[in-house]
Amino acid sequence: MGSYSSELKRSKDSDESARRSSFPDEVLERVLSLLKSHRDRSSVSLVCKDWYNAERWSRTHVFIGNCYSVSPEIVARRFPRIRSVTLKGKPRFSDFNLVPENWGADIHAWLVVFAAKYPFLEELRLKRMAISDESLEFLAISFPNFKALSLLSCDGFSTNGLAAIATHCKNLTELDIQENGIDDKGGSWLSCFPESFTSLEVLNFANLTSDINFDALEKLVGRCKSMRVLKLNRSVSLEQLQRLLVSAPQLAELGTGSFSQELTIHEYEDLESTLSNCKNMHTLSGLWDAKGIYLPALYPACSHLTFLNLSYAALQSVELAKLLAHCPRLKRLWVLDTVEDKGLEAVGLNCPLLEELRVFPADPFDDEIVHGVTEAGFVAVSFGCPRLHYVLYFCRQMTNAAVATIVQNCPDFTHFRLCIMNPGQPDYLTNEPMDEAFGAVVKTCTKLQRLSVSGLLTDLTFEYIGRYAKNLETLSVAFAGRSDWGMQCVLGGCPKLRKLEIRDCPFGNAALLSGLEKYESMRSLWMSACNVTMNGCRLLAREMPRLNVEVMKEDGSDDSQADKVYVYRSIAGPRRDAPPSVLTL
Repeated sequence: MGSYSSELKRSKDSDESARRSSFPDEVLERVLSLLKSHRDRSSVSLVCKDWYNAERWSRTHVFIGNCYSVSPEIVARRFPRIRSVTLKGKPRFSDFNLVPENWGADIHAWLVVFAAKYPFLEELRLKRMAISDESLEFLAISFPNFKALSLLSCDGFSTNGLAAIATHCKNLTELDIQENGIDDKGGSWLSCFPESFTSLEVLNFANLTSDINFDALEKLVGRCKSMRVLKLNRSVSLEQLQRLLVSAPQLAELGTGSFSQELTIHEYEDLESTLSNCKNMHTLSGLWDAKGIYLPALYPACSHLTFLNLSYAALQSVELAKLLAHCPRLKRLWVLDTVEDKGLEAVGLNCPLLEELRVFPADPFDDEIVHGVTEAGFVAVSFGCPRLHYVLYFCRQMTNAAVATIVQNCPDFTHFRLCIMNPGQPDYLTNEPMDEAFGAVVKTCTKLQRLSVSGLLTDLTFEYIGRYAKNLETLSVAFAGRSDWGMQCVLGGCPKLRKLEIRDCPFGNAALLSGLEKYESMRSLWMSACNVTMNGCRLLAREMPRLNVEVMKEDGSDDSQADKVYVYRSIAGPRRDAPPSVLTL
């Protein structure tokens, strides 16, 4: 046996040596640098020690889906050559004000480490992170070759922080500010870009509320000849938009700003002519308060559009139909439910290449509202758009039969997010639960990665999900289920599940503890307004010491109940910046 072991070791050593000599590290690093997916790169790093080291030294971008899953020090030790970082912070339900204020996810500690280890950092993309003006100024000063800043659903900063970025980042190519909780102190920050500054390619300030310094904006756009993305806030008028487009006919993505001022015939003709010169435009958004009388000015720019975002434009069905008739290449469409089912029928008739549809409620809190979309509009889209694979659909009624028809027409759904806005509503025709609807989705759509369920649901829905949704990665559940058995089916049956979000459901400790074998392979679990107790959470924390189990308590709540539970894997251990309202078990 000893002789055989020695021979086997010599054979392995010889193979390893031959492999190294025939595949130099420089070549391996060059090959690995061609991999763009962070998952693929993580996978190849597990092949062997040489591949691990090659991947380590060749990686320039890192994606971190939870800022508390790892520490900045660990990241810096693991990857010494990072130039681009994407970092996510708070749980997604922070968008629904379910996460306490000052919960955490502050970027500053990361910036301090990056400044020491990555002075060559060029890109930072943050989502649901807290970032102060002081942090933005530190960022602007610490990284001399910084190029791209994207802030999505972040908070804690003001336009003074943007002024620091504009003043100090001499090589900036991208400034993308989306849906942030920002203290808007006015548009003077645009005048902080130096007069010699010409490198900007992406500028998005669509969600800022104040008037901007238009003179400074016009000069900036005129200087930056490589600008391809410009998204304006609603303070920019149609006349000002026309002036900007004269300087930037090369734009590929445009957010128009307001679309409602009164135009003279001459001004309208100038706008129409200028838009017709935008030959490269493939994305159009904005159109706040759009008046139908001016929409025809857009028609010449629509022929090459692949993405039309009308989520700020309360268009009627006739207006949408006329616009879509000029958009034969559309692949992505976002609309408000003011278009009603007739508008969605026009989508089915005019958009055969459509792959993504999002229908948002114009007023989600008005129960008396009469307009909106139903199952009829969704079915019409499915008949005309066989390539549809991503949907987010807010509606006030739905049926099992309609959903079955939809997925039969479009079996390649990867993202199916159906939001019936009245919690616990059954099939309005049969008064049956919506179990068979979502059963049809998971049985038919074998590529499904993300699912949001709604309506009256029993445990049968979750049995279907556990049995058939073998590629499901993210599941969002609200006001659904009958017992712990439903969640047990999901945790026991979805091998690729990474994020599970649950609110206002009857699931309790048995459901929570059924995931002991699953949680370390998942990114996170969120449970709020369920039947989970503090003792159940403590038992989970004892059984799974490598998980962070956090409980958020509400004032005046029962001490034995766990109001909001956030569970996630971490190689950094419990976080040290949790506020008093967050208990780490």
